[in-house]
Amino acid sequence: MSAGGTDRRARGKTGEVSVRKARRTDLERVIGIDATVTGIEKDDYWHSVFHRYGAGNRPERQFLVAECDGQVVGFVIGEVRDWEFGAPPCGWVFAIDVQPEYRQRGVASRMLDVLCEGLRTSGVRKLRTMLSRDNVLILSFFRSQGMRTGPFIPLEMDLDD
Repeated sequence: MSAGGTDRRARGKTGEVSVRKARRTDLERVIGIDATVTGIEKDDYWHSVFHRYGAGNRPERQFLVAECDGQVVGFVIGEVRDWEFGAPPCGWVFAIDVQPEYRQRGVASRMLDVLCEGLRTSGVRKLRTMLSRDNVLILSFFRSQGMRTGPFIPLEMDLDD
């Protein structure tokens, strides 16, 4: 049960969804889910991310996968960041995705719940993320989880001429 009393157990196509720590053997499915959604296969990137966030046992860095019917159907990655932009330590989620045919079944909500549980054990009480303003799907998801506009404004500039 979540804090609001809502049962957040997710159901996949035919079975229960479980969330666990990612294994190296999950990378092929993670890369496939990401490529399905983004249209770009980023093998080197995902192996680097796994090395940084999935290998070892560091509670402040988490790489989790959702599994249903014996296969990985989603992933979430987050970490604790300390004093970034002068803010006290907080959790950041920087990647979350679900295989399209498993969406709208509570899979992402369940993964985010498990990530937040882990971040709480690291001592943080706030979660942040950043996303593209035109990504309505992920914006709607995070808002449905209770996230709102935070106190920071992202700025950027081109480094080419």
